[in-house]
Amino acid sequence: MIAPYLARLLCLSFATFFLVYMAVSLGSFAAAPAMVRLAKRMRSQVAARLVLGLRLAPLGVALFVVLGLCLPSYLLLEPRTSTEEIGYACLAAALVGAIAWTISIWRALRAVAVSLRDMRRCRGLGRRLDVPGQSLPVDVIEGEAPLLALAGVFRPRIVISRAIVRALTPEQLDAALGHERAHWASRDNLKRFLLLLAPDPFPFCSGLRRIDRSWAKFTEWAADDQAVAGDAERSVTLASALVRVARLGTPARRAPLMATLVPADDELSIRVDRLLSPEPLREESRRLRMVVGGALAVGTTLLVALILQPATMYSVHQLLEHLVH
Repeated sequence: MIAPYLARLLCLSFATFFLVYMAVSLGSFAAAPAMVRLAKRMRSQVAARLVLGLRLAPLGVALFVVLGLCLPSYLLLEPRTSTEEIGYACLAAALVGAIAWTISIWRALRAVAVSLRDMRRCRGLGRRLDVPGQSLPVDVIEGEAPLLALAGVFRPRIVISRAIVRALTPEQLDAALGHERAHWASRDNLKRFLLLLAPDPFPFCSGLRRIDRSWAKFTEWAADDQAVAGDAERSVTLASALVRVARLGTPARRAPLMATLVPADDELSIRVDRLLSPEPLREESRRLRMVVGGALAVGTTLLVALILQPATMYSVHQLLEHLVH
């Protein structure tokens, strides 16, 4: 297939993204069991960040290669007046990459639309609850369906059903709201949006869902730990609040960009055990954070230095020439 300058650039960008994304995704999938075991030795907040980084690494690396290497080398070294034939392998990779991006963008936009609709409905049906010391808006909605969640990304608010307000003591309600404030402080709904936006390695194949579930688990642990702040009495209070809310049942449907107190697929018994028998912070997690942070800083510096070398752009352009044919 003969294609002009911009069409080749678009095809090469999608093909390169797909190939790099698939390769790094396979690496993330292979490393996931060991990384999750390692994360269990860390503080819950650090563990959640580590697993999230593992999940988003394919997206970050693929975008870096396309925007930082592929695009500049093509614009600098490819003659603008030339037309070349694009091979079928390159076309196939570009097509799969374009489909994967289309699916992920549609999934993310649909999640935003559903979440906005649910938030408007809750604001219309709910009444503002004044909670001392509560910085986030709290809307109480009528009904017996149990719901306590942080809804929204950029202008979040806490939504709680009247059934939960009646079921919890003031101390339990304060601890539960503290859990949702922790989700807000960590920007967990924004991270959920990024996970929805990250394409699957292959369209209609969610091979990284195991990492998503691990991140969701560590995120709930982190929110519990931040809500109790090491207070043993508050830990017991939050544990009892979790049990009471779970006994009320789980909501029939949860909006995609919503952090609930007790998710439907939550390992509740593990969360309660952690709150009732908290483990002391291990010192090796701090050293490990320093090692990981140092490795990322060194790696970023080396990558930037590599991009600035003229020979790098030439080598990348040669690889693109092989790919397009």
